[in-house]
Amino acid sequence: MESFWKEVKSQVKTKVPDHCYRMWIEPVTLLDHDSDSVTLATPNEFFSRRLRENYLSVFEQEFTRLGCKVRVEFKTGGDKGKTVSKTPSKKAKGDTTDGFFAARAAIPQPAKPIQPMLPGIDPSFNSGRMLKKDFTFDDFVVGDNSNFAYSASLSLAQGRINGTGMIYLLSKTGLGKSHLSQAVGHHIIANSQSNRVYYVTAEDFTNEMIFSLKNNCIDRFKDKYRQKCDVLILEDIHFLSGKNATQKELAMTLDYLLDADKKIIFSGCERPDDIPKLNPNLKSRLNMGLVTEIGTPDFDTRLRILQKKSKGLGCRLPTSVNEYIAQELCDDVRQLESGLFGVVAKGQLMGRNIDMELAQSVLENMTRSRKRVTIDLIKKLVCNEFSVSEQDIISKSRKRAIVKPRQVAMFLAKRYTDQPIKKIGSSFKRYHATAIYSVNAVEKELKQKGVLYEQINYLSKKIETGKF
Repeated sequence: MESFWKEVKSQVKTKVPDHCYRMWIEPVTLLDHDSDSVTLATPNEFFSRRLRENYLSVFEQEFTRLGCKVRVEFKTGGDKGKTVSKTPSKKAKGDTTDGFFAARAAIPQPAKPIQPMLPGIDPSFNSGRMLKKDFTFDDFVVGDNSNFAYSASLSLAQGRINGTGMIYLLSKTGLGKSHLSQAVGHHIIANSQSNRVYYVTAEDFTNEMIFSLKNNCIDRFKDKYRQKCDVLILEDIHFLSGKNATQKELAMTLDYLLDADKKIIFSGCERPDDIPKLNPNLKSRLNMGLVTEIGTPDFDTRLRILQKKSKGLGCRLPTSVNEYIAQELCDDVRQLESGLFGVVAKGQLMGRNIDMELAQSVLENMTRSRKRVTIDLIKKLVCNEFSVSEQDIISKSRKRAIVKPRQVAMFLAKRYTDQPIKKIGSSFKRYHATAIYSVNAVEKELKQKGVLYEQINYLSKKIETGKF
């Protein structure tokens, strides 16, 4: 029967996408069998549920096709004598619980939120972020641009990367590095490998360390990340440029985690070697991990993303509309989603069927403004707003009346153009380290929601509507 099971498994592999097979089918093993039933072993209840709901008929068809008509049942590895019924439980009307919430519902959980409060820090300080419920491996659309990054992330989550427990996800904004990094956390929690998954940005980590120093609790901070963390997900690593104290602390923390065979996921827009003012010790440790890059999705991948997202919204767009959106919005996934949501929302609010005319009316402004925005046009817009000359904005002047517009222009160039940070810096006759500092400075001030916040909103609206 073992050889028969291997043949069934190999046939199933040809019927499902490769990444689905690696995630859901490959871990399944043959546990028991008799004349009319086969019992398959799964890692946990969540696996059993997913297999029943999505792959049960595939298994039964392959057994039947190979001449063995049997009833397929699933049994979790941790159960003793308790066989999981193959009949899916009925959902209440309107219940859309799936993915991560399904995983948590299938495993005995405390009454508190999905991710427990992170230990070691005063509860009054927000020391971590919640994983987004739809940022799972199942919800990620794999294409040629992301296949390696997806495989590496999944293998790390399943503990199958040889030689390293650390990966570095590299991509421009909006291409899926946050999705994949959080998917690792979801998978580990859902499969009961650990609930000590810490998801933070580099800015969070820095602010938390400063908070701990000011409140004389740095030992608790160190203990939390060095001793009580099984999986560290740290995003936007380029934010640490020039922050020497934080870099030293992170480098030492990594030593503890790597020595204890913990898992570490970094993400950033720059390769470790390209991040300016980075401590050599931290840089060498970042380069120890597997660096995987996510590129811009091609047309076919964009089309599959739209189909998956529209299905999640509960609507079915005509093929011609999907193809039009995929053709016009090719910069990144966020732009693609924005276009789709705009088309669906207008159709629903206006009570109209979604067709090419409606899609064109929504995408017209988006595509026009995207194609017209350049660094030079942003310079002119900012100079007019702040009443400075273009010569001033690229000069060596350090007067606040010149520095602030220069930082704003760099920030807007980073947000609205596809130019790399080095190119943006050189356009203002500055090193790219200065450009990174300028972008970070504006982002920090925006959180205060003061005058600059209003100015940025005003300028952003002009850029997005093409009225400048």
